Amino acid sequence: MEKQPETLLTGRSSESANSNPVIECRNLWKIYGDRGAEAMEAIKKENIGKEEVLERFGGGVGVVDASFSVGEGEIFCIMGLSGSGKSTLVRHVNRLIDPTAGTVFIEGNDITAMNRAELRRTRAEKIGMVFQNMALLPHKSVRQNVAFSLELRGVDRKERNRIAERALEIVKLEKWGASYPDELSGGMQQRVGLARALAADPHILLMDEPFSALDPLIRRQLQDQFLELSVKMKKTTLFITHDLDEAIRIGHRIAIMKDGVLVQIGTPEDIVTKPADKYVADFVAGISRLHLVYAHTVMWSIGYFQKKYPEADLNGCPESSADEDLDSLIDVMVSTGAKFIRIMESGNCVGVVTQGALLRGIQGKEPDEE
Repeated sequence: MEKQPETLLTGRSSESANSNPVIECRNLWKIYGDRGAEAMEAIKKENIGKEEVLERFGGGVGVVDASFSVGEGEIFCIMGLSGSGKSTLVRHVNRLIDPTAGTVFIEGNDITAMNRAELRRTRAEKIGMVFQNMALLPHKSVRQNVAFSLELRGVDRKERNRIAERALEIVKLEKWGASYPDELSGGMQQRVGLARALAADPHILLMDEPFSALDPLIRRQLQDQFLELSVKMKKTTLFITHDLDEAIRIGHRIAIMKDGVLVQIGTPEDIVTKPADKYVADFVAGISRLHLVYAHTVMWSIGYFQKKYPEADLNGCPESSADEDLDSLIDVMVSTGAKFIRIMESGNCVGVVTQGALLRGIQGKEPDEE
């Protein structure tokens, strides 16, 4: 069975997520219409829904009191059904949309307070965008498309072509620089869009359903390539998708939206084992836990195990680490015939995975429910 990329195997937490954030949204609101501020206050005081907002105030609910931060090098996925507000939310990060209320900080700077010149400079130097529709310029070559943002910044032709060639090498299109967009497949055009974003060397990538229009095989290949690039280049990424499988596959953390509200934020493991409500639980109902849940989640503490099984002898039982996933633990139990697996840390046994706890983990439940 296929493993997830090695870099994402330890619970998918991003160590930088709690350090100084690269992106930080604080109490962000977006209510469309002339009476957005009134509607926002009504939502706060009366807890009305989007249908009543439309009826009473003639406006649409985009984002409701959203707060989150993204650490350096983190891939933060925002997902939800169509109309949930995920694309609206991400467009606040580079201020393509102005909020009704709230603030957005980019590397500590309030982008909502920037003047036009500061905003242009921040967008040009720090933020790259990759959309589902690449909007490549048909009259320009692939190389010229990749270099286009550098041309707008006044970089001389020789230098921008050098940078463009390097970006094309990164996405494995170095032989296609002289070609035109209509000579490329959909997946190749998508890689050109990614190369164009990378050529500007932004600190942040905003990716709005970049692979959703592609067939499953090409989509998976591009996901793999993006994961490789994210590890090498350490770009902080906001990745928008309506596909939970995609979010789980590539995200360090996932935010699930509904009707403009961030319902839950957590690692893929958190989302599938501790859904915040029925909406999230329904989302994850069909997801396999084999590569998402780890020994540290399903193990019993050694003290609790010894109380429950005082006569059990762990000598000779197989050992594993807390970062092994369920699939690996199943392999150990099947191959050894063991009933218990000792979870070791620094040479000490810190917990035990039982057969029952392992089965509960496959169901997405924690061992205390055994």
